[in-house]
Amino acid sequence: MIDVIKLYNRLKDKPFGKWAFSKAVSYTAPYFRSIDPKVVELKDKYGKVSLKKRWSVTNHIGTVHAIAMCNLAEYVAGMTIEASIPKHLRWIPAGMTVKYLKKAETNLTASCTLEIEDWDKVKDCIIHVPVIDKNGQVVFTADITMYVSKRK
Repeated sequence: MIDVIKLYNRLKDKPFGKWAFSKAVSYTAPYFRSIDPKVVELKDKYGKVSLKKRWSVTNHIGTVHAIAMCNLAEYVAGMTIEASIPKHLRWIPAGMTVKYLKKAETNLTASCTLEIEDWDKVKDCIIHVPVIDKNGQVVFTADITMYVSKRK
């Protein structure tokens, strides 16, 4: 298992380091390559990721597709929990509730903050992920339930 926070910290200040890190994470879960997310920041209990609006992530009306935003939200939540969770625990997405608030007409940024004090008492962790456009408007939100359990 890759230590994502250690890898991120090793690469983040190098030329193309965040780009290389983002690509590496997308290769561990190849479906995320479809949105080409870029890690902006990653630390214990906090993550921020961007998505460039381009033709391949748009819908029939030219805005960022709803499922592309779902993927972005799951990417940042998954990477943040992976960077933060103790090594004796594991996680898996168990559900997602989303709200489409406005048309997503620009590049997007998703972020999340984990508010967990004692990981050993967590079974279901709900991670709130707002997605904002380049004007600072929240266009989408996701509440992602992550099931947490002991590693076998």
